[in-house]
Amino acid sequence: MNFTGMNFKTKRLRLVSFLLFCFLLAALFPLRLSAQESILSSYERNFIRASLAAKTGILADAATDDRANEFIGELYEFALRFVLANGEYLKDDPDMIGLVAAAARGAGTGGNTASVKSLWDLFLMFRDSYSRVEILGALGSLGKGNRELIGNLNRFLADQNDSFRAGRNQDYPVLRACIAALGALGDNSSFPFLFSAITAGYPQTVTQETLRALESIQGDYKDYLLGVIRNNPFPEKAAAFRIGAYNERLSPAERAELAQTALEVSLNAIAISGGNSGPAESALRYDAVTVLTRLQWTPASAFVIQNFYQVQKDYASGIVPKDRLLEAIACLGVMGSSEAAQALALQLGYINSRFESTGDYDDALVLALVNALGDLGDKSAFDYLLYISYLNYPDKIQAAARDALNRLRW
Repeated sequence: MNFTGMNFKTKRLRLVSFLLFCFLLAALFPLRLSAQESILSSYERNFIRASLAAKTGILADAATDDRANEFIGELYEFALRFVLANGEYLKDDPDMIGLVAAAARGAGTGGNTASVKSLWDLFLMFRDSYSRVEILGALGSLGKGNRELIGNLNRFLADQNDSFRAGRNQDYPVLRACIAALGALGDNSSFPFLFSAITAGYPQTVTQETLRALESIQGDYKDYLLGVIRNNPFPEKAAAFRIGAYNERLSPAERAELAQTALEVSLNAIAISGGNSGPAESALRYDAVTVLTRLQWTPASAFVIQNFYQVQKDYASGIVPKDRLLEAIACLGVMGSSEAAQALALQLGYINSRFESTGDYDDALVLALVNALGDLGDKSAFDYLLYISYLNYPDKIQAAARDALNRLRW
């Protein structure tokens, strides 16, 4: 207060008024706290005195109290502690299970993070699906940033994954609730455990829940997937590729980077094995080529050329069908590099020579090569395309060659 310029009497009256206001405020504030404490204490007394079957009703009544936001979180925690103290002997009782579910649900919506430990302890104590699902829902709401809880949930999911792979039965509602909770918490430490669930072979409902949870993980989602594609076994590489390559959450460039890495690791595996390509490596390689073609990702040109030569070799050996060679040619046709054009032109030159000497050719392969060279527009293909006009190819190949020649850039 500013007393400057006032006469002494006015100063004294205003000072007395100010001190009286402060006194009244100090007197009223403890009364308000006492009133709040008495409301909580009243509900706690009613809760203790009520029968087990009626305790859930006490919580429901408290939630509708006009001042519930002032005490309800503490009341739910009080109820959770009551269950912890008595639940070991009554954990199969329907009324106790209903109380656990109600208290957990209320704690989750009430936002009282102090209840996280009690909730986890109850999760370990109770084994029924109903209460466990409600507890996990609450933990997903309250446990953001709680490293201990997140670690516990990660380990629980890892145990379920191992158990499922060992052929043991699963509580699928609880499994889905755990996965949903990890998704809600969004911690990057959960990625490997969720990804393991994707590859475990769970029913579709669990897989879909896991995909949603994975997309909620904080951090660089693309980098997580790249790590799996580079380092994990091929079935997991393929799963990571499928998750990312068709995911609209990622940009086209990010999806293309995943495809390029998938193609690279597949080709490296062939080189390490001495030129042999297993089914898993081949499937990933072919899928990657399809995505790179669709996205027209030119930075992958070197790997696409390497793939073309590998497929060419496999086709000549009868290992792969013609469709794989056509896919490899189409992918080269969108790479936009002189090296890609030269690889295709050399193949067309070989086919031209064979046709000239034997009369044998494959209509679909010649058209694919001609059209791809036209798409690339590289002038290095000129002689090979022009030579078609001197050979006795059918009209549709002649027309395609003329069109490709007209699209060459000089």
